[in-house]
Amino acid sequence: MTHKPDAPVVVDDHGERVHPYTQSSFISGMMHSIHGVLHVFEHERNARIHLLFAVAAFVLGVGLQVSAAELAAVFFAVVLVFVAEIFNTAIERTLDLIDIEENPRIHLIKDMAAGGVLVAAVASVMLGVVRVGPRVLRLIGRNYLY
Repeated sequence: MTHKPDAPVVVDDHGERVHPYTQSSFISGMMHSIHGVLHVFEHERNARIHLLFAVAAFVLGVGLQVSAAELAAVFFAVVLVFVAEIFNTAIERTLDLIDIEENPRIHLIKDMAAGGVLVAAVASVMLGVVRVGPRVLRLIGRNYLY
């Protein structure tokens, strides 16, 4: 495909592509974002399970008096899992709009999106085991030895 010198170059066609019901303000956009996150927690069992583990990780971290850097690392890992879960849900819902029948290609794409959540969750658990695991083992050992 060649570019014609006399053809206008379109730099940003965003104004033409925007859905007519797009939010008109920052606050409206934030409200839609919050609605989306709450929808994921309300309708996705795995998101609620991730939330339960996230709360447990923070309580454990605070209880074991981990450093601020370690707690920040746990927080980052937890956020990564939630972001992956939200994207996975969005991808699944979009694919459901495309084809509701059994479709092996769509099934594979959904599996790949779910795999992204799995990778994030496993990485999060590994981080927790490496950073907090030794403290838990010392605590358990101290309680059994004395």
